[in-house]
Amino acid sequence: MAAESAAFTPLTLPVLPLDDEVVLPGMVVPLDLSDAEVRAAVEAAQAAARSEPGKPRVLLVPRIDGTHAATGVLGTVEQVGRLADGDPGALIRGRGRVRIGAGTTGPGAALWVEGTRVDETLPEPLPGQVAELVKEYKALATAWLRKRGAWQVVDRVQAIDDVSALADNSGYSPFLTTEQKVELLETTDPVARLKIATQQLRDHLAEQDVAETIAKDVQEGVDKQQREFLLRRQLEAVRKELREINGEQEGEESDDYRARVEAADLPEKVREAALKEVDKLERSSDQSPEGSWIRTWLDTVLEMPWSERTEDAYDIQGAQAVLDAEHAGLEDVKERITEYLAVRKRRGDRGLGVVGGRRGGAVLALVGPPGVGKTSLGESVAHAMGRKFVRVALGGVRDEAEIRGHRRTYVGALPGRIVRAIKEAGSMNPVVLLDEIDKVGSDFRGDPAAALLEVLDPAQNHTFRDHYLEVELDLSDVVFLATANVLEAIPEALLDRMELVRLDGYTEDEKVVIARDHLLPRQLERAGLDADEVTVDEGALRKLAGEYTREAGVRTLERSIARLLRKVAAQHELGERELPFTVTEGDLRSLIGRPHHVPESAQDPAERRTAVPGVATGLAVTGAGGDVLYVEASLADPETGAAGLTLTGQLGDVMKESAQIALSFLRSHGAELELPVGDLKDRGAHIHFPAGAVPKDGPSAGVTMTTALASLLSGRLVRTDVAMTGEVSLTGRVLPIGGVKQKLLAAHRAGITTVIIPKRNEPDLDDVPAQVLDKLDVHAVTDVRQVLELALAPANSGARREVPVAA
Repeated sequence: MAAESAAFTPLTLPVLPLDDEVVLPGMVVPLDLSDAEVRAAVEAAQAAARSEPGKPRVLLVPRIDGTHAATGVLGTVEQVGRLADGDPGALIRGRGRVRIGAGTTGPGAALWVEGTRVDETLPEPLPGQVAELVKEYKALATAWLRKRGAWQVVDRVQAIDDVSALADNSGYSPFLTTEQKVELLETTDPVARLKIATQQLRDHLAEQDVAETIAKDVQEGVDKQQREFLLRRQLEAVRKELREINGEQEGEESDDYRARVEAADLPEKVREAALKEVDKLERSSDQSPEGSWIRTWLDTVLEMPWSERTEDAYDIQGAQAVLDAEHAGLEDVKERITEYLAVRKRRGDRGLGVVGGRRGGAVLALVGPPGVGKTSLGESVAHAMGRKFVRVALGGVRDEAEIRGHRRTYVGALPGRIVRAIKEAGSMNPVVLLDEIDKVGSDFRGDPAAALLEVLDPAQNHTFRDHYLEVELDLSDVVFLATANVLEAIPEALLDRMELVRLDGYTEDEKVVIARDHLLPRQLERAGLDADEVTVDEGALRKLAGEYTREAGVRTLERSIARLLRKVAAQHELGERELPFTVTEGDLRSLIGRPHHVPESAQDPAERRTAVPGVATGLAVTGAGGDVLYVEASLADPETGAAGLTLTGQLGDVMKESAQIALSFLRSHGAELELPVGDLKDRGAHIHFPAGAVPKDGPSAGVTMTTALASLLSGRLVRTDVAMTGEVSLTGRVLPIGGVKQKLLAAHRAGITTVIIPKRNEPDLDDVPAQVLDKLDVHAVTDVRQVLELALAPANSGARREVPVAA
């Protein structure tokens, strides 16, 4: 190849800057003269041309990001006139390269510079390699022009024999970037410039060929009806070819995961496990299903809040105020949360946050009847502690994988509910409410309650392993609140891991406070009423709680309030009632009908259940809290009835045995109690528990059955205001039972004023609200003789009746 010529011609030219545009020698371009710099350069060139022969000359210099190139193009102004859009313009032809020197002065407002022409001529004849290069370029250019349908340009390109002009002709190519054109401009060696132009054209044709190949391959390999499959194949093919064009490797997606793992704040063991999975992802192919599993697993791990923790609010008084404001009563659980916060605060002050890898979490079991606020209490606890709250519903869960997660080999595998709860909360120390833990079942898929053993064990849950994640997850800082209605339905091993807090129900006064402060405002809003439009006085609320509902919680009470407000709203819309309106106790019957639970003591004496001998009032615990249980006894006619004991009312084995014990005690001690025990030998006894459709079991009705039989034999009525509970032995001892608080609350709701309990249950009275104990006369007894003395009306009170005989 020939070197650059040594013949230089000095030039002084006005600069015409081209922003983000390049003109090469041989190109003819129109320029808009509305641009001030372009117009100044053309006018300066015209002024200089008046004193020189030839056409006005300018220096076309590319300007990229405000910086001028070191090499420009000598251009001649061929014509000045109007462009196609009517704006003034000039037609300029590029003549040759000029190496730009120092600035100088000249006429007009343009910038003048000194420059030197670059000699680009090559010796004749051309070397063989250069001739081959020229031939290759023309062939590539012809192929590209034919694809575009520019047949008239093909002949012009074929007619160019000059190497420099042929290379500069590529400046017309629309696919070249500004940087590529600048590279062509600054390459003064014609052969080197032609090589660059040839490579640029070759790359462009290769890209076009790839696009055509992709379209062809995809079209041949897909069914025309499967549009979704077609789109996915096209996307896959485009990605593959793009990687090859850009020199990217197959593992770039895994490199992205690797960067995310390394940038994430993960525990050391979790980081090691994640990097191992990234290594597997790099080795797996795009068609392997394992790659999809690994990506899903990595996404799950990276979304987990491994290092996120909320700061506990150690304002003990403030937490107490929040709990009191959001829930009335429930003192036990409030005290437990307050104690937990106080201990956490003291441990934090002494730097005892983590001991043996375990933090100071808590596992509480809130057990109580429906409607007492167990679920809503969890949210209040999180609010008081300043933690995130998440609820996990366990009712009806039968698959052990719901707790521990599925193995990753299964299609659609997911982490367990505990891991999903942590991810949803966004922190490692939320308050997690395990709702309805007593409703967890088991079948052939495993026992979810057994999987919960590790979750709820404070000594183990700092290294909890989910089957999907297969890395250790620290749950020791989580506060778990489990709710249940029936304590007996929780497996003993699981219950042993939780601290039990009983919510036995609300007193009538607490229900009135809850209705006034929480239920009524909520139902007013739902009914579209304002607080100043409808007012419910305390007497009406008390009657709603006492006579229209009889429950441990407040759900039915809230429904009654909602029904009451709907009735008032409907009457107002019908024009039957003016607002504002105050609902009083006397308005309840006209609005929502008669009360459903009138206390036994408020009924007419002749209509009471205990108006005949042989009926006693007992106390029981059900899934809905405490309840009043009536026991009826009768003797069969000696001529028609067989001797023995008949029991009805869906009784369990324990209750049947209690009835046998009561009968045996009266037979052996009847003479001592001055009872006609001969009737028990000759006539069959029948004990019935009303509400026969409800199953009943337990030993606590022993004293009630004994009292009913003693009343039947003696003809003495059982006092209406007395209810009793306790297990009876063959010797007449009254033995302790459970559920004292719930039973006393039930007695209070039913209007009972005197309650008989076993002596050994006296410590349980400390759990009963003071306002309930003030209204009850509680007798703690040790012997059934004391029960009979308290429960049976005196023999000389005229209360003796004829002993009922069973038909």
